[in-house]
Amino acid sequence: MATAVLIIRARLINMADRPQFDSWYRTEQLPSSVRQFKAQRAWRCWSRTNPLVHLALYEFGSVEEAEAILDSAALASQSAEFDRVWGTGITRTREVVEVAEELSHRSDN
Repeated sequence: MATAVLIIRARLINMADRPQFDSWYRTEQLPSSVRQFKAQRAWRCWSRTNPLVHLALYEFGSVEEAEAILDSAALASQSAEFDRVWGTGITRTREVVEVAEELSHRSDN
């Protein structure tokens, strides 16, 4: 059973919204999504290439678990809350990726 990650990419319209968006996502959206999606863990990132792009990543134990989120009531609920707070102007895309390989650096002290 391969690990999978659901990636939600949001592109803000206005750079001035970034601090408020960052705070809201950190304190409300990410914790709520982890609970509702039953994700193993989650993290989020800001693009250094395009500072208007925010990525939220949710890890699942299988591809099937991650794919099931795409048509779930949990995602519909989180999307509705996002739209309530931010309107429909912020574009979002969703993608499930399957982890093909994972390596870690090991120190030989």
